[in-house]
Amino acid sequence: MSSIIYPTTSFKATEQLILERGEGIYVYDNQGNQYLEGMAGLWCTSLGYGNEELISTVEEQMRKLTYSHMFGGKSHQVGMDLSDKLTEMVPVDNAKIFYGHSGSDANDSHIKMLRYYFNAIGKPEKRKIITRERAYHGVTVAAGSLTSLPVNLAHFDSPLEALGILRTDHAHYYHGAQNGETEAQFVDRITGNLEKMILEEGPETIAAFIAEPITGASGVIVPPAGYYEKVQAILSKYDIFFWADEVITGFGRTGNDFGSTTMGIKPDMMSFAKQMSSAYFPISASVIRGDMYEAMIDQSAETGVFGHGYTYSGHPVGCAVALKVMEIYQRDNIFEKAAKTGEYMQSKMAAFKDHPLVGDIRGAGMIGAIELVANKDKGTPFATGAVGGNIMKTCQDNGLIVRAVAGSSAAFCPPLVTTEAQIDEMFEKFGKSLDQTLDFVKKENLLVD
Repeated sequence: MSSIIYPTTSFKATEQLILERGEGIYVYDNQGNQYLEGMAGLWCTSLGYGNEELISTVEEQMRKLTYSHMFGGKSHQVGMDLSDKLTEMVPVDNAKIFYGHSGSDANDSHIKMLRYYFNAIGKPEKRKIITRERAYHGVTVAAGSLTSLPVNLAHFDSPLEALGILRTDHAHYYHGAQNGETEAQFVDRITGNLEKMILEEGPETIAAFIAEPITGASGVIVPPAGYYEKVQAILSKYDIFFWADEVITGFGRTGNDFGSTTMGIKPDMMSFAKQMSSAYFPISASVIRGDMYEAMIDQSAETGVFGHGYTYSGHPVGCAVALKVMEIYQRDNIFEKAAKTGEYMQSKMAAFKDHPLVGDIRGAGMIGAIELVANKDKGTPFATGAVGGNIMKTCQDNGLIVRAVAGSSAAFCPPLVTTEAQIDEMFEKFGKSLDQTLDFVKKENLLVD
Protein backbone atom coordinates (compact mmCIF):
# COMPACT_ATOMS: atom_id res chain seq x y z
CA MET A 1 0.00 0.00 0.00
CA SER A 2 1.29 3.48 -0.87
CA SER A 3 1.60 6.40 1.55
CA ILE A 4 -1.36 8.28 0.05
CA ILE A 5 -4.15 9.51 2.34
CA TYR A 6 -7.07 8.73 0.04
CA PRO A 7 -10.07 11.08 -0.31
CA THR A 8 -13.60 9.82 0.46
CA THR A 9 -12.31 6.30 1.06
CA SER A 10 -12.34 3.91 3.99
CA PHE A 11 -8.75 3.62 5.10
CA LYS A 12 -9.42 -0.10 5.46
CA ALA A 13 -10.38 -0.44 1.79
CA THR A 14 -7.82 1.41 -0.32
CA GLU A 15 -6.28 0.67 -3.74
CA GLN A 16 -8.97 -1.72 -4.93
CA LEU A 17 -8.94 -0.52 -8.55
CA ILE A 18 -5.82 0.87 -10.20
CA LEU A 19 -6.64 2.71 -13.43
CA GLU A 20 -3.96 3.18 -16.07
CA ARG A 21 -5.52 4.80 -19.12
CA GLY A 22 -8.71 6.14 -20.65
CA GLU A 23 -10.10 6.36 -24.16
CA GLY A 24 -13.45 7.87 -25.11
CA ILE A 25 -15.95 6.84 -22.43
CA TYR A 26 -13.89 3.83 -21.28
CA VAL A 27 -11.12 3.42 -18.72
CA TYR A 28 -8.73 0.50 -18.28
CA ASP A 29 -7.12 -0.92 -15.15
CA ASN A 30 -3.60 -2.24 -14.66
CA GLN A 31 -4.81 -5.74 -15.55
CA GLY A 32 -6.11 -4.60 -18.92
CA ASN A 33 -9.80 -4.77 -17.97
CA GLN A 34 -12.13 -2.29 -19.65
CA TYR A 35 -14.84 -0.32 -17.82
CA LEU A 36 -17.54 1.90 -19.22
CA GLU A 37 -17.16 5.08 -17.14
CA GLY A 38 -20.78 5.62 -16.14
CA MET A 39 -19.91 8.45 -13.75
CA ALA A 40 -17.71 10.57 -16.04
CA GLY A 41 -15.05 10.19 -13.36
CA LEU A 42 -16.62 12.26 -10.59
CA TRP A 43 -19.44 13.85 -12.62
CA CYS A 44 -16.83 15.73 -14.67
CA THR A 45 -15.21 14.20 -17.79
CA SER A 46 -17.91 15.53 -20.10
CA LEU A 47 -15.89 15.09 -23.31
CA GLY A 48 -14.50 11.71 -22.36
CA TYR A 49 -10.88 10.59 -22.19
CA GLY A 50 -8.02 11.27 -24.59
CA ASN A 51 -9.55 14.23 -26.44
CA GLU A 52 -6.72 15.29 -28.74
CA GLU A 53 -7.88 18.89 -29.06
CA LEU A 54 -7.68 19.35 -25.32
CA ILE A 55 -4.35 17.57 -25.06
CA SER A 56 -2.95 19.81 -27.79
CA THR A 57 -4.37 22.88 -26.03
CA VAL A 58 -2.54 21.94 -22.84
CA GLU A 59 0.73 21.47 -24.72
CA GLU A 60 0.36 24.69 -26.70
CA GLN A 61 -0.43 26.79 -23.63
CA MET A 62 2.38 25.13 -21.64
CA ARG A 63 4.85 26.18 -24.32
CA LYS A 64 3.43 29.70 -24.54
CA LEU A 65 2.90 30.62 -20.89
CA THR A 66 3.34 27.82 -18.40
CA TYR A 67 2.18 29.88 -15.46
CA SER A 68 1.25 33.38 -14.42
CA HIS A 69 -0.67 34.60 -11.40
CA MET A 70 -3.37 37.26 -11.30
CA PHE A 71 -2.28 39.17 -8.19
CA GLY A 72 -1.51 42.89 -8.07
CA GLY A 73 -2.81 43.95 -11.48
CA LYS A 74 -1.34 41.11 -13.53
CA SER A 75 -3.47 39.19 -16.00
CA HIS A 76 -3.24 37.24 -19.26
CA GLN A 77 -5.31 37.19 -22.43
CA VAL A 78 -6.58 33.63 -22.19
CA GLY A 79 -8.00 34.30 -18.71
CA MET A 80 -9.73 37.46 -19.93
CA ASP A 81 -11.08 35.61 -22.97
CA LEU A 82 -12.51 32.85 -20.79
CA SER A 83 -14.20 35.35 -18.48
CA ASP A 84 -15.76 37.07 -21.49
CA LYS A 85 -17.05 33.74 -22.77
CA LEU A 86 -18.52 32.73 -19.40
CA THR A 87 -20.12 36.16 -18.91
CA GLU A 88 -21.75 35.75 -22.31
CA MET A 89 -23.13 32.32 -21.35
CA VAL A 90 -24.37 32.62 -17.77
CA PRO A 91 -27.83 33.87 -16.72
CA VAL A 92 -26.37 36.36 -14.21
CA ASP A 93 -26.66 40.10 -14.82
CA ASN A 94 -23.35 41.72 -15.85
CA ALA A 95 -21.53 38.71 -14.40
CA LYS A 96 -18.08 38.92 -12.84
CA ILE A 97 -15.87 35.85 -12.49
CA PHE A 98 -13.43 34.75 -9.77
CA TYR A 99 -11.26 31.70 -10.56
CA GLY A 100 -10.16 28.86 -8.30
CA HIS A 101 -9.35 25.17 -8.65
CA SER A 102 -12.30 23.16 -7.33
CA GLY A 103 -15.98 23.36 -6.52
CA SER A 104 -15.15 23.49 -2.83
CA ASP A 105 -12.97 26.57 -3.12
CA ALA A 106 -15.47 28.19 -5.49
CA ASN A 107 -18.05 27.94 -2.73
CA ASP A 108 -15.55 29.12 -0.10
CA SER A 109 -14.84 32.16 -2.26
CA HIS A 110 -18.54 32.91 -2.47
CA ILE A 111 -18.87 32.86 1.32
CA LYS A 112 -16.05 35.38 1.60
CA MET A 113 -17.40 37.58 -1.19
CA LEU A 114 -20.85 37.62 0.40
CA ARG A 115 -19.37 38.93 3.62
CA TYR A 116 -17.16 41.40 1.76
CA TYR A 117 -20.14 42.70 -0.21
CA PHE A 118 -22.52 43.12 2.70
CA ASN A 119 -19.78 44.86 4.70
CA ALA A 120 -19.28 47.16 1.73
CA ILE A 121 -22.95 48.18 1.62
CA GLY A 122 -23.22 48.64 5.39
CA LYS A 123 -25.09 45.44 6.27
CA PRO A 124 -22.46 43.42 8.17
CA GLU A 125 -25.14 41.49 10.06
CA LYS A 126 -26.40 39.95 6.79
CA ARG A 127 -24.13 36.89 6.66
CA LYS A 128 -26.10 33.73 7.43
CA ILE A 129 -26.47 31.18 4.65
CA ILE A 130 -29.33 28.73 4.22
CA THR A 131 -28.43 25.28 2.94
CA ARG A 132 -30.66 22.21 2.75
CA GLU A 133 -30.69 18.81 4.34
CA ARG A 134 -29.02 16.25 2.08
CA ALA A 135 -26.98 19.03 0.44
CA TYR A 136 -23.46 18.63 -0.89
CA HIS A 137 -21.38 21.74 -1.56
CA GLY A 138 -17.80 20.65 -0.96
CA VAL A 139 -15.44 19.54 1.78
CA THR A 140 -13.26 22.48 2.80
CA VAL A 141 -13.98 23.95 6.25
CA ALA A 142 -16.48 26.52 4.98
CA ALA A 143 -17.94 24.67 1.99
CA GLY A 144 -18.01 21.49 4.06
CA SER A 145 -20.21 23.31 6.56
CA LEU A 146 -22.72 23.92 3.78
CA THR A 147 -22.72 20.17 3.10
CA SER A 148 -25.32 18.20 5.05
CA LEU A 149 -24.34 14.58 4.39
CA PRO A 150 -23.50 12.81 7.67
CA VAL A 151 -20.33 11.16 6.36
CA ASN A 152 -18.91 14.57 5.44
CA LEU A 153 -19.71 16.09 8.84
CA ALA A 154 -18.88 13.22 11.19
CA HIS A 155 -15.74 13.71 13.32
CA PHE A 156 -14.74 16.99 11.62
CA ASP A 157 -16.43 19.39 14.08
CA SER A 158 -17.39 21.85 11.35
CA PRO A 159 -17.92 25.41 12.68
CA LEU A 160 -21.56 25.65 11.64
CA GLU A 161 -22.62 28.25 14.21
CA ALA A 162 -19.55 30.40 13.67
CA LEU A 163 -20.23 30.51 9.96
CA GLY A 164 -23.95 31.15 10.40
CA ILE A 165 -25.10 28.04 8.53
CA LEU A 166 -28.85 27.34 8.62
CA ARG A 167 -30.55 24.19 7.31
CA THR A 168 -33.96 23.81 5.74
CA ASP A 169 -35.85 20.82 4.33
CA HIS A 170 -34.54 18.78 1.43
CA ALA A 171 -36.79 18.68 -1.63
CA HIS A 172 -37.02 14.90 -2.12
CA TYR A 173 -40.72 14.06 -2.29
CA TYR A 174 -40.09 10.28 -2.32
CA HIS A 175 -38.58 10.29 1.16
CA GLY A 176 -39.86 13.61 2.50
CA ALA A 177 -43.59 13.48 1.89
CA GLN A 178 -45.94 12.89 4.79
CA ASN A 179 -48.71 10.28 4.54
CA GLY A 180 -51.20 11.21 1.85
CA GLU A 181 -49.35 14.41 0.94
CA THR A 182 -49.40 15.39 -2.75
CA GLU A 183 -46.34 16.90 -4.42
CA ALA A 184 -48.00 20.33 -4.35
CA GLN A 185 -48.77 19.99 -0.63
CA PHE A 186 -45.20 18.82 0.01
CA VAL A 187 -43.84 21.89 -1.78
CA ASP A 188 -46.16 24.20 0.15
CA ARG A 189 -45.13 22.67 3.46
CA ILE A 190 -41.36 22.76 2.97
CA THR A 191 -41.32 26.24 1.42
CA GLY A 192 -43.58 27.35 4.28
CA ASN A 193 -40.95 25.99 6.67
CA LEU A 194 -38.30 27.95 4.79
CA GLU A 195 -40.20 31.21 5.15
CA LYS A 196 -40.90 30.53 8.81
CA MET A 197 -37.20 29.99 9.50
CA ILE A 198 -36.29 33.20 7.66
CA LEU A 199 -38.71 35.18 9.79
CA GLU A 200 -37.51 33.56 13.03
CA GLU A 201 -33.84 34.20 12.20
CA GLY A 202 -34.52 37.69 10.85
CA PRO A 203 -34.32 38.33 7.08
CA GLU A 204 -31.85 41.12 7.75
CA THR A 205 -29.34 38.50 8.97
CA ILE A 206 -29.55 36.13 5.99
CA ALA A 207 -27.35 36.65 2.95
CA ALA A 208 -28.09 33.73 0.63
CA PHE A 209 -29.80 30.42 -0.03
CA ILE A 210 -27.58 27.80 -1.73
CA ALA A 211 -28.84 24.85 -3.75
CA GLU A 212 -27.75 22.48 -6.48
CA PRO A 213 -30.53 22.76 -9.08
CA ILE A 214 -30.50 18.94 -9.17
CA THR A 215 -28.39 17.33 -6.47
CA GLY A 216 -25.54 14.91 -7.08
CA ALA A 217 -23.94 13.14 -4.14
CA SER A 218 -27.14 13.26 -2.08
CA GLY A 219 -28.95 11.04 -4.58
CA VAL A 220 -29.75 13.05 -7.74
CA ILE A 221 -32.79 14.72 -6.20
CA VAL A 222 -35.05 16.51 -8.69
CA PRO A 223 -37.44 18.80 -6.76
CA PRO A 224 -41.16 18.69 -7.63
CA ALA A 225 -42.75 21.19 -9.98
CA GLY A 226 -43.29 24.58 -8.39
CA TYR A 227 -40.62 24.20 -5.72
CA TYR A 228 -38.04 26.61 -7.09
CA GLU A 229 -40.73 29.06 -8.16
CA LYS A 230 -41.95 29.30 -4.57
CA VAL A 231 -38.42 29.38 -3.14
CA GLN A 232 -37.42 32.27 -5.39
CA ALA A 233 -40.54 34.22 -4.51
CA ILE A 234 -39.70 33.90 -0.81
CA LEU A 235 -36.06 34.87 -1.31
CA SER A 236 -37.04 37.88 -3.40
CA LYS A 237 -39.54 38.95 -0.76
CA TYR A 238 -36.82 39.05 1.90
CA ASP A 239 -33.89 40.27 -0.22
CA ILE A 240 -31.92 37.01 -0.02
CA PHE A 241 -29.64 35.88 -2.86
CA PHE A 242 -30.21 32.63 -4.74
CA TRP A 243 -26.84 30.90 -5.03
CA ALA A 244 -26.85 28.10 -7.62
CA ASP A 245 -24.18 25.46 -7.09
CA GLU A 246 -23.71 24.29 -10.69
CA VAL A 247 -20.51 22.32 -10.08
CA ILE A 248 -22.24 19.13 -11.31
CA THR A 249 -25.23 20.48 -13.26
CA GLY A 250 -23.38 23.15 -15.27
CA PHE A 251 -22.53 22.91 -18.97
CA GLY A 252 -25.03 20.52 -20.48
CA ARG A 253 -25.40 17.87 -17.82
CA THR A 254 -29.17 18.28 -17.33
CA GLY A 255 -30.01 18.69 -21.02
CA ASN A 256 -29.58 22.48 -21.03
CA ASP A 257 -26.65 24.85 -20.70
CA PHE A 258 -27.15 25.00 -16.93
CA GLY A 259 -29.21 23.22 -14.31
CA SER A 260 -30.70 26.60 -13.48
CA THR A 261 -32.19 26.74 -16.98
CA THR A 262 -33.63 23.25 -16.61
CA MET A 263 -35.21 24.06 -13.25
CA GLY A 264 -36.36 27.62 -13.99
CA ILE A 265 -33.94 29.37 -11.64
CA LYS A 266 -32.66 32.95 -12.08
CA PRO A 267 -29.55 32.90 -9.87
CA ASP A 268 -27.68 35.80 -8.33
CA MET A 269 -24.50 33.73 -7.91
CA MET A 270 -23.21 30.54 -9.53
CA SER A 271 -20.43 28.04 -8.77
CA PHE A 272 -18.69 26.07 -11.53
CA ALA A 273 -15.96 23.43 -11.80
CA LYS A 274 -15.90 19.83 -13.15
CA GLN A 275 -17.34 20.06 -16.70
CA MET A 276 -15.97 23.58 -17.03
CA SER A 277 -12.73 21.95 -18.21
CA SER A 278 -14.04 18.40 -18.77
CA ALA A 279 -11.68 17.65 -15.85
CA TYR A 280 -8.60 18.01 -18.06
CA PHE A 281 -7.22 20.69 -15.72
CA PRO A 282 -8.34 21.82 -12.24
CA ILE A 283 -10.27 25.08 -12.52
CA SER A 284 -13.38 26.57 -10.94
CA ALA A 285 -15.35 29.78 -11.18
CA SER A 286 -17.37 31.80 -8.68
CA VAL A 287 -19.83 34.01 -10.56
CA ILE A 288 -21.47 37.05 -8.99
CA ARG A 289 -23.74 39.84 -10.22
CA GLY A 290 -22.07 42.93 -11.54
CA ASP A 291 -23.64 45.18 -8.91
CA MET A 292 -22.02 43.08 -6.16
CA TYR A 293 -18.63 43.63 -7.76
CA GLU A 294 -19.23 47.36 -8.21
CA ALA A 295 -20.05 47.71 -4.52
CA MET A 296 -16.74 46.13 -3.54
CA ILE A 297 -14.47 48.34 -5.64
CA ASP A 298 -14.03 51.21 -3.17
CA GLN A 299 -13.66 48.81 -0.25
CA SER A 300 -10.79 47.03 -2.01
CA ALA A 301 -9.17 50.38 -2.72
CA GLU A 302 -9.30 51.32 0.97
CA THR A 303 -7.11 48.36 1.93
CA GLY A 304 -5.05 48.44 -1.25
CA VAL A 305 -6.20 45.03 -2.55
CA PHE A 306 -9.13 42.63 -2.56
CA GLY A 307 -7.43 40.36 -0.06
CA HIS A 308 -8.50 37.00 -1.45
CA GLY A 309 -6.92 34.81 -4.11
CA TYR A 310 -5.08 31.57 -4.77
CA THR A 311 -1.67 30.97 -6.30
CA TYR A 312 -3.39 29.19 -9.17
CA SER A 313 -6.41 31.50 -9.57
CA GLY A 314 -6.82 31.86 -13.32
CA HIS A 315 -3.96 29.47 -14.15
CA PRO A 316 -3.33 30.08 -17.86
CA VAL A 317 -3.34 26.38 -18.75
CA GLY A 318 -6.63 25.83 -16.93
CA CYS A 319 -8.14 28.88 -18.63
CA ALA A 320 -6.94 27.71 -22.05
CA VAL A 321 -8.45 24.27 -21.53
CA ALA A 322 -11.76 25.65 -20.26
CA LEU A 323 -11.94 28.08 -23.19
CA LYS A 324 -11.35 25.23 -25.65
CA VAL A 325 -14.00 23.14 -23.88
CA MET A 326 -16.52 25.99 -24.30
CA GLU A 327 -15.59 26.18 -27.98
CA ILE A 328 -16.19 22.44 -28.42
CA TYR A 329 -19.48 22.60 -26.54
CA GLN A 330 -20.78 25.30 -28.88
CA ARG A 331 -19.14 24.19 -32.13
CA ASP A 332 -20.26 20.56 -31.82
CA ASN A 333 -23.70 21.30 -30.32
CA ILE A 334 -22.80 19.17 -27.31
CA PHE A 335 -25.63 20.45 -25.13
CA GLU A 336 -28.26 19.74 -27.79
CA LYS A 337 -26.84 16.27 -28.48
CA ALA A 338 -26.66 15.52 -24.77
CA ALA A 339 -30.29 16.57 -24.35
CA LYS A 340 -31.35 14.05 -27.00
CA THR A 341 -29.16 11.27 -25.60
CA GLY A 342 -30.34 12.25 -22.12
CA GLU A 343 -33.96 11.61 -23.08
CA TYR A 344 -32.93 8.17 -24.26
CA MET A 345 -30.99 7.53 -21.06
CA GLN A 346 -33.96 8.52 -18.91
CA SER A 347 -36.18 6.12 -20.87
CA LYS A 348 -33.68 3.29 -20.34
CA MET A 349 -33.66 4.01 -16.61
CA ALA A 350 -37.45 4.03 -16.49
CA ALA A 351 -37.48 0.48 -17.87
CA PHE A 352 -36.29 -0.76 -14.47
CA LYS A 353 -39.33 0.59 -12.59
CA ASP A 354 -40.87 -2.87 -12.10
CA HIS A 355 -37.73 -4.55 -10.81
CA PRO A 356 -38.35 -5.85 -7.26
CA LEU A 357 -35.40 -3.88 -5.84
CA VAL A 358 -36.18 -0.54 -7.47
CA GLY A 359 -38.05 2.07 -5.45
CA ASP A 360 -37.46 5.41 -7.15
CA ILE A 361 -36.02 6.51 -10.48
CA ARG A 362 -35.10 10.14 -11.00
CA GLY A 363 -32.96 12.41 -13.13
CA ALA A 364 -32.80 14.83 -16.05
CA GLY A 365 -30.66 14.82 -19.14
CA MET A 366 -27.44 12.88 -18.64
CA ILE A 367 -27.68 12.51 -14.88
CA GLY A 368 -29.85 10.08 -12.97
CA ALA A 369 -30.22 7.65 -10.09
CA ILE A 370 -32.00 4.37 -9.48
CA GLU A 371 -32.75 3.85 -5.80
CA LEU A 372 -32.79 0.32 -4.39
CA VAL A 373 -35.14 -0.30 -1.45
CA ALA A 374 -35.82 -3.02 1.10
CA ASN A 375 -39.59 -2.82 0.53
CA LYS A 376 -40.79 -1.70 -2.89
CA ASP A 377 -44.39 -0.98 -1.85
CA LYS A 378 -43.42 1.17 1.15
CA GLY A 379 -40.18 2.64 -0.22
CA THR A 380 -38.32 1.42 2.87
CA PRO A 381 -34.59 2.13 2.57
CA PHE A 382 -31.99 -0.47 3.43
CA ALA A 383 -30.67 -0.12 6.96
CA THR A 384 -27.02 0.03 5.91
CA GLY A 385 -24.98 0.85 2.83
CA ALA A 386 -24.25 -2.81 2.11
CA VAL A 387 -26.62 -2.99 -0.86
CA GLY A 388 -25.28 0.21 -2.37
CA GLY A 389 -21.78 -1.14 -1.97
CA ASN A 390 -22.83 -4.41 -3.58
CA ILE A 391 -24.41 -2.86 -6.68
CA MET A 392 -21.36 -0.64 -7.16
CA LYS A 393 -18.93 -3.59 -6.85
CA THR A 394 -21.07 -5.89 -8.99
CA CYS A 395 -21.28 -3.27 -11.73
CA GLN A 396 -17.51 -2.90 -11.60
CA ASP A 397 -17.07 -6.66 -11.90
CA ASN A 398 -19.29 -6.50 -15.00
CA GLY A 399 -17.27 -3.70 -16.58
CA LEU A 400 -19.32 -0.67 -15.53
CA ILE A 401 -18.40 2.12 -13.13
CA VAL A 402 -21.32 3.67 -11.23
CA ARG A 403 -21.43 5.29 -7.82
CA ALA A 404 -23.56 4.46 -4.81
CA VAL A 405 -25.01 7.70 -3.39
CA ALA A 406 -27.45 8.39 -0.57
CA GLY A 407 -26.99 4.85 0.72
CA SER A 408 -28.47 2.57 -1.91
CA SER A 409 -28.98 4.69 -5.02
CA ALA A 410 -26.95 3.88 -8.12
CA ALA A 411 -25.95 7.14 -9.81
CA PHE A 412 -25.35 7.55 -13.53
CA CYS A 413 -23.50 10.47 -15.07
CA PRO A 414 -21.79 9.32 -18.28
CA PRO A 415 -19.74 11.67 -20.48
CA LEU A 416 -21.91 13.97 -22.58
CA VAL A 417 -20.40 12.41 -25.73
CA THR A 418 -21.82 8.97 -24.90
CA THR A 419 -23.85 7.51 -27.76
CA GLU A 420 -27.23 5.78 -27.55
CA ALA A 421 -25.53 2.46 -28.35
CA GLN A 422 -23.22 3.02 -25.39
CA ILE A 423 -26.22 3.90 -23.20
CA ASP A 424 -27.63 0.50 -24.21
CA GLU A 425 -24.35 -1.11 -23.20
CA MET A 426 -24.34 0.73 -19.88
CA PHE A 427 -27.80 -0.45 -18.90
CA GLU A 428 -27.28 -3.98 -20.16
CA LYS A 429 -24.37 -4.21 -17.72
CA PHE A 430 -26.41 -2.52 -15.01
CA GLY A 431 -29.39 -4.84 -15.50
CA LYS A 432 -27.18 -7.89 -15.12
CA SER A 433 -25.62 -6.38 -11.99
CA LEU A 434 -29.02 -5.47 -10.54
CA ASP A 435 -30.21 -9.07 -10.82
CA GLN A 436 -27.02 -10.25 -9.13
CA THR A 437 -27.58 -7.73 -6.34
CA LEU A 438 -31.11 -9.07 -5.90
CA ASP A 439 -29.57 -12.53 -5.38
CA PHE A 440 -27.28 -11.00 -2.73
CA VAL A 441 -30.20 -9.27 -1.00
CA LYS A 442 -32.22 -12.48 -0.86
CA LYS A 443 -29.27 -14.50 0.38
CA GLU A 444 -28.65 -11.99 3.18
CA ASN A 445 -32.39 -11.68 4.00
CA LEU A 446 -32.32 -7.91 3.58
CA LEU A 447 -35.85 -7.43 2.23
CA VAL A 448 -38.37 -6.31 4.85
CA ASP A 449 -42.16 -6.45 5.22
